[in-house]
Amino acid sequence: MLCAHTVRRLKPGTHEQFEEAFRPGVDIPPGWVRFHLLRGLADENEIVTFGFFDGTLEDLERSQEQGDYESRRAAIEPYVDAVIANGVYEVDVSWVPEGAPVT
Repeated sequence: MLCAHTVRRLKPGTHEQFEEAFRPGVDIPPGWVRFHLLRGLADENEIVTFGFFDGTLEDLERSQEQGDYESRRAAIEPYVDAVIANGVYEVDVSWVPEGAPVT
């Protein structure tokens, strides 16, 4: 399992527009199992986006090509002030404490 992760600073007042442009819609490329968008409590313009992909790095790259990732990225660009961190990570350890809700 892979996790694609990006931390961005948005231009003030553009969170709603960014969120709308970021959403993958109904045609989610194969392999993607979950997406998250987090908004900073200390700085509401700092956001973290990440998604989990069930496959290899090559599968993820192929999925991005087939899913028109570049046009989706271009759609959010007007709302982004800076990209702070960006990368793809392998999920090394994952656990849910007994009795915890799965969200």
